[in-house]
Amino acid sequence: MALTLTEASKMSNDLLMQGVVETMIKESPVLRRLPFIEIVGNGLTYNQEKTLPDIAFYDVGEEWTESAPEFEQKTAHLKIMGGDADVDNFLKTTRSNIQDLQAAVIQQKAKALKDRFEQVFIYGDEAESPKEFDGLRKLIDTATPGPQLIAMGAAGAALTLEKLDELIDAVKGGKPDLLLMSRRTRRKLNALMRVSGGVIETDRDSFGNSVQYWDGVAIGVNDWILDSHIVAGSVETAAVGGDCSTVYAVQFGEGALSGLSAPGFIQVENLGSLEDKDAVRTRVKWYASLALFSAVKAAALIGVKD
Repeated sequence: MALTLTEASKMSNDLLMQGVVETMIKESPVLRRLPFIEIVGNGLTYNQEKTLPDIAFYDVGEEWTESAPEFEQKTAHLKIMGGDADVDNFLKTTRSNIQDLQAAVIQQKAKALKDRFEQVFIYGDEAESPKEFDGLRKLIDTATPGPQLIAMGAAGAALTLEKLDELIDAVKGGKPDLLLMSRRTRRKLNALMRVSGGVIETDRDSFGNSVQYWDGVAIGVNDWILDSHIVAGSVETAAVGGDCSTVYAVQFGEGALSGLSAPGFIQVENLGSLEDKDAVRTRVKWYASLALFSAVKAAALIGVKD
């Protein structure tokens, strides 16, 4: 069963872990929605759905022909994320509120963990960086032409509402759950709506954050999506050196895009006093990865210029 981090934290009695999770999901549109599947072992081998089998009409007595779906075997390996948070014993002794000091240090580590996950969620590439899991850019394969890759043009162009609709339509089996883009692209989308006389629907999430929607799909900002991609021949050739950005449309779920995690999800360990310095250490760690179970559940709009 897939659980979001919010639901997983409710099943834990660890108050430190609950605080870390709340810090991470409060400002992350991805982690608030992305479900995680707990797996035992260091990875998961799964069959990614590529194409459905054919269906035909037949005459009475006509011989039937077999048609099978097409799958591609994928393997997602759990990767080790985390860091240590130290609190100096002198500050613990002289500060009037010890718990607030330690909580503040762990909170900063949780924010850093969130930022790193969001960066790898987009640009992770196990082939180039074996310690990382593959991110959306690799799972969709923005360097190879395909139905899940929508281009603004052979060398990029300014965003249009029609292309955004085309991106949404590229996700099959229901609308995407999230449109993920850079802040520059969101500003462009807001400008397009003002020019057209339309209004983007807005709502509040459980943390009080304002959430925008386009065609019923939530809009999320990822601060790690670059506005410097290079697009040529309607594919991405590089992520730096250009002036293009990318918008991702994703559907979340066990049959779509899902996170993978070791049992227990995010772990917060109190390592105690250190030998080499006068401090105590807390370790925040997470064994996590990403899996796209169906190729048609995610798509990318590349070549978005300012």
